[in-house]
Amino acid sequence: MIMVTGATGTIGRAVVKLLAAEGVRTVAVSRDPAATATAATAVADHVRTVVGDPSRPRTLAPALGGVDVLLLSPRAVGGASAELLALAAEHGVRRVVVLSAVTVEYGGGYRRFAEEFAAVESAARASGLRWTFLRCADFAANALAWAPQIRATGVVRGTYGDAATSPVHQRDIAEVAVRALLDPAHAGRTYALTGPESLTQHDKARLIGRAIGRELTFEEIPPEQLRRAMLAQGLPEDVPDRVIGYAAACLKEPGPTTDTVEQLLDRPALTFATWAVEHAAAFQNRRPS
Repeated sequence: MIMVTGATGTIGRAVVKLLAAEGVRTVAVSRDPAATATAATAVADHVRTVVGDPSRPRTLAPALGGVDVLLLSPRAVGGASAELLALAAEHGVRRVVVLSAVTVEYGGGYRRFAEEFAAVESAARASGLRWTFLRCADFAANALAWAPQIRATGVVRGTYGDAATSPVHQRDIAEVAVRALLDPAHAGRTYALTGPESLTQHDKARLIGRAIGRELTFEEIPPEQLRRAMLAQGLPEDVPDRVIGYAAACLKEPGPTTDTVEQLLDRPALTFATWAVEHAAAFQNRRPS
């Protein structure tokens, strides 16, 4: 049986659906009862949804019985990764797949964020569990933060428009995660997962515009102005520093581009253009009913 932390998040939700399609017994964990209830209606009988707080691991203890493999999302677990890993080992969990970040390996952005992911990896190594690390580039889904201003004005206001990264589609991460969760041969491996092409923020705005049939422009604004706007949008306090810091670093040196997704999935990695078409409704004023 597999436990998925952050099961209603960008990656966790996709992982749960893929495991359900495979008929795998799964425990889907979220701290949000409403989101967990909604997720429960979309998965098969062999997927059990559990309301718990991964940042307080003891709340998950009753659900760990019979779990063999854990998907650990550091964003869901917070600073309690070592405690959760120790508790998992006590309950007989044998393997862990960690959602980490390419900054651990390649650098970029504020060092404290890379150090947080590196600390989770160190805890996994010390836990006695067999581990797999998925070091992910910036998510294509991060562009959803632009949706309100695109719908309202057709202008993306941000910093460092020439900063180049290779954003990765959440479905690619989820498919790699499922393979790592199901196949013990991935234990002891570290994978850097990126999209297939390096894109500036101007490029991403252009591709979203093409997907919605609207010409979009990218307007440079000072970092502090972007920080205030993101916080006003209700984003967590750490998100502006993560976005701004990484963009500043990738202005000096583009983020990495790897072929790891293609090698692991035996198909090309999904492009940002594909992601933009799939999520076009989020950027349009007239949403489907």
